[in-house]
This record gives sequence, C-alpha cells and structure tokens, in this order.
Amino acid sequence: MAVNIRVKVHPVVLFQIADSYERRSQDNHRVIGTLVGSVDKQCVEVTNCFCIPHKEYEERVEADIVYAQDMFELNKKVAPQENLVGWFATGNEITSHSALIHDYYARETKDPIHLTVDTTLVNGKMNMKAYVFVPFGVPGATNGSMFTPVPVEVTASEPEIAGLDLLHKTKFMKVRSVEPMPDLTKISEATTKLENMLDILLKYVDAVIQGKEVPDNAIGRTLWDLVQSVPKMTTVEFEKMLNSNLRDLLMVIYLSQLTQTQLQLNEKLSMVSVNNIRENGPRSSTQITLSSPVCDLVSEASYQLALREK
Repeated sequence: MAVNIRVKVHPVVLFQIADSYERRSQDNHRVIGTLVGSVDKQCVEVTNCFCIPHKEYEERVEADIVYAQDMFELNKKVAPQENLVGWFATGNEITSHSALIHDYYARETKDPIHLTVDTTLVNGKMNMKAYVFVPFGVPGATNGSMFTPVPVEVTASEPEIAGLDLLHKTKFMKVRSVEPMPDLTKISEATTKLENMLDILLKYVDAVIQGKEVPDNAIGRTLWDLVQSVPKMTTVEFEKMLNSNLRDLLMVIYLSQLTQTQLQLNEKLSMVSVNNIRENGPRSSTQITLSSPVCDLVSEASYQLALREK
C-alpha cells in the first residue's frame, strides 16, 4: 500500500476500543480487534470495529479466528457497505506480535491498516496512530517489511457531533449522566454557539482588514464558499420560512404532549373501572364509554399538518 493515504476514524470506533479495553480480562494487557469501513481512493474511513479474544505469549500469539469471521459476517448483514479495512490494538507501540497478526489480515483483505490507540493515557491524552505495512530493501538482497506511519484524524457526522456535545456535558459532572434536551433548547444552544463563532470570525476579518493579522488564502476561500452557500432570499421570505417551520415544530410538540395526556387519562380511567369491577362485581347495565375529543383533535391537527406539508 502507498504511504500517501489518509485514515479517518469515527468517534464510535474509539468508544468501542476504550470499552473493550476496560472490559478485558486481567490476563491480557491489551486488546485487539477488526476495523471495518470503506476505502475511497487514498482515504480509508473506519466506521466500526469489534474486539477479538486473543492470548499473547513470548513466542506466539493465539487469536480466535472463527469468532472474528463470524462477527464480520454478522456485521456484513447489518451494514453491507462496510468492508474489512484493517485491525486495531491498544497501546502506543508496535510489538513483536504485530507482524504476525497483520499477516492474517493481509490474507483476508488487500493492504490492511493498523491502528494503535493509547488507552493508558501515558501523555495525558489518548494518542492514536495509523500504520501501513510496506516492503523495503535493495534489489538482489533480502527484502523485508516495516510498519510506516500515515496521517490519521477523527471525523464525525452531524448526529455523532450532537452525541459528542451531549457527552461532553458530563465531563465535569459527578453523576455521569445527562438527559436529552428538548428541541427548542437545542436550537437555542446552537444559536448561541453560532453567534460566538461569528464574533470570532468578525474579529479575525477586522484584524486582517486593519493589517493586524496576516491573511490566509485557505480561510478566505472557505469564507467565500460559506457566503455562497447561504440561500439567496429576502428578509421577508426568510422570516416567513422560519416562522412556518417554527409553527410546525410547536404543533408537533403540542400534539405529542396532548397524546401523552390522553394516554395517562385513559390509564387512570381503566384502573378505576377495574377497581369498581373488583369491588362491586361486573354490571352488564353499566358501561364506561370514553369519549375521545382529544383523539379527534389530534387527528384533525395531524391532517391539517399533512396538508400543509403537501
């Protein structure tokens, strides 16, 4: 494999590796596993992983190959787009057994990558390195292979970023749990964060205009693309679109709360009916009929909302 590739790792992979390390047996000082994802030209994107039971001795290493194959087949059924791209190991260095393990993955897929994650936090943070196995030597002599480092970075989709922001709030909390925020609260926090980033951006632009900062062409092109991506509409059209979406959001929230109230009311009336039957016995002439004006209102509001979306 060429050494000019880039490796992108999703946050869920790092979480799974850390979880596997915390749940390892006391006999193992590290864990290994399979990396799955996709390869696009010179970029390897790791989207998932799973741990493999193994034991390491001084001169050999034993791994449950059958388990690894079964797990990969199960993952293939759930995510057919994910392919085998390499393997991982906890620790911050390449061991003598790494070449043996890499040889197995080289038989399963072409040009696998090797990812090391320092779960012991030696330098105060979780260092991550990626390697490829490349041959070296001179013509007519004995050739060998070595692990060559390649650039690696963490990438995340929008849902993953939202989850990371939620997890980040538990960093300084004694109770490591946090409830999901309502939609309106998320919008408010996102707006505040956007305003802070715009303030930083405006300060940088003003400093460049005044000659206090050296202009960066890459930042300028990014700002140009950002400005061009904004939809071209008048203030009235923008406010109309925003108010329409906000009304739809409030309607959905109102309907969900209304439905929850109806269910709670129905549950209480059902319990009263059951208790009356237990105390007085069944009465054929007495029937409890639950009128459902709330259900009718929910149905009518849902119908109006569907017509508006059409």
